[in-house]
Amino acid sequence: MNIHPSAVIAADARLGANIRIGPFAVIEEDVVLGDDCEIAAHAVIKRHTRMGARNRIAEHAVIGGDPQDFKFKADCLSYTEIGDDNWLREGVTVHRGSRDGSTTRLGNGCFLMAYSHIAHDCVVGNQVVMANTAGIAGEVLVHDRAFISAAVTVHQFCRIGRNAMIGLSAKVVQDALPFCITDGNPGRARGLNLVGLRRNGFGADEIRALKEAYRLLYSRVPLAEALAVMKEMNSAAVAELADFIAGSKRGFAHPTR
Repeated sequence: MNIHPSAVIAADARLGANIRIGPFAVIEEDVVLGDDCEIAAHAVIKRHTRMGARNRIAEHAVIGGDPQDFKFKADCLSYTEIGDDNWLREGVTVHRGSRDGSTTRLGNGCFLMAYSHIAHDCVVGNQVVMANTAGIAGEVLVHDRAFISAAVTVHQFCRIGRNAMIGLSAKVVQDALPFCITDGNPGRARGLNLVGLRRNGFGADEIRALKEAYRLLYSRVPLAEALAVMKEMNSAAVAELADFIAGSKRGFAHPTR
């Protein structure tokens, strides 16, 4: 291990092999760091944080901080879980759960750019990108490979679907559809995320089916009827889109006509 002598590390912190910890970094009590993690100068890993392998935490990031929630009690025992192979850049903040036993989770292979924020009790999937100053409020669910652009704000309890893209500075107050671009204030679906779909291996037939499903959503066909048609289209992606809409509690960002 390569630990700078000015770093402050709690006696009960559990550190994996080949850990690198920079000057003035702080590792609090009851923290677990997996193998090959790098904690840069002045970063703080707060208590009750569990982190997998090969994570890079940049300067001045604070991981596992107390939630910004009036219901939170100082003696609450809650957690932050970080998977493997994540890169959290300068000033990123991730807050732990706000209730006893609750957990804020970040998956594997995510890239959180400078000063982005994940609030309490969020669940963020794998290979998610959050650009500079993007912020998601409490209890938000972000599915795999979503891209959240810079300065985006996401309301609490919203969901962001798989392979969704949220446009620059969008205000997301309802669920953002999977496979689609959501943009504007308030956020509305603006079309399929074609570049993201192609980059992630979606074939022409699957994209064609998604285009047909999207046209149904912004047509004047009643939603229940549109969902019934979508479920009969013999497309796994379209079925996922229909299930996502059917499971919405806040409503979803409807396509603009």
